[in-house]
Amino acid sequence: MTIRITWGRAVAAFVTLALAGLLFAWSGIFNIAASSGHWPVTDWFLHWAMRNSVRTHAAFSVPKDAADPTGMVSAAGHFDASCAICHGAPGRRPSPVMQAATPPAPDLAVNAREWSDRQIFWILRHGVKYTGMPAWPALDRTDEIGRMTAFVRALPTMTQARYETLVGRATMTAARADPIAACVGCHGADGRGRGQRDIPVIAGQNAAYLHATLRAYATGRRASGVMAQAAAPLDDATMRRLADRFAAMPASGPSRPATPDAAAVRIIADGLPDRQLPACASCHAPGRSPLYPKLAGQRAGYIAARLRGWQAEEGTPDARLPQDAMPAIARRIPEDMIDPLARTLAAGMR
Repeated sequence: MTIRITWGRAVAAFVTLALAGLLFAWSGIFNIAASSGHWPVTDWFLHWAMRNSVRTHAAFSVPKDAADPTGMVSAAGHFDASCAICHGAPGRRPSPVMQAATPPAPDLAVNAREWSDRQIFWILRHGVKYTGMPAWPALDRTDEIGRMTAFVRALPTMTQARYETLVGRATMTAARADPIAACVGCHGADGRGRGQRDIPVIAGQNAAYLHATLRAYATGRRASGVMAQAAAPLDDATMRRLADRFAAMPASGPSRPATPDAAAVRIIADGLPDRQLPACASCHAPGRSPLYPKLAGQRAGYIAARLRGWQAEEGTPDARLPQDAMPAIARRIPEDMIDPLARTLAAGMR
């Protein structure tokens, strides 16, 4: 007997299967318990699909120089606070509770070898659905993601001693009881950033500015995956205490260059009217407002990196909004003036 396949029968079969699937889901028979794990074929298929997806998307959307090894201290601090509980760290086992997830977070000391820098970058930026791996909290902060990419790449060969040096071993335990100790892990006991070019000098900064900045990171009005994680658990009183503590520390003295850059001095004092670039001094001059940061004594490399980061942010900023003012302003600065301007601001020229 030959069964003739027609369009009507095909549609009926499809609808029947769809209804059967809905009935099965409605019944609650399917076991979604993490303790049940996946069938081996399901586990294979999900990981196969994930790896193919990561390879494809990373190849088309991530630059070849994805890893930035110059900011290992800030990356280590974020990893210790946010990632080690699931993935473990050199000399530390992951949380048994987190390892009871389905699927459990992989051991990056092994797993990182299986991915390229571009693929690690893509996973860190976008996360992975249905695995518990979150996206980076600030998608536009590709500078932070690049530093974390380099840190993850180094994990397979990183010793416990190296990890503890990067994190600041003396602060790891104290940070659980004292938020200031957590800040010191990256910013240093003197507030000068442990010599890292991606960590700002906050010693001697305006207390009002530091307090406002912490609140902005905690509420998402200012973008940083690292600082959002650090600021979110803090209440307002603790933020004020931290701001007052670092503001009271001795500030770094500006080191004046032998020959000031005339074009940079002009931008600081007068701006560039033809480019609608306001003068830096209109906001950042000493005594102008405690809600704007002091730039004299800041690292020139940090200032330059932030200006370039604002220039590269996606989307159209609205200069009328405080959180969008700097991206709008930075995009009007000529590229060849960023480094001279940063050096001049750091030196206290005005």
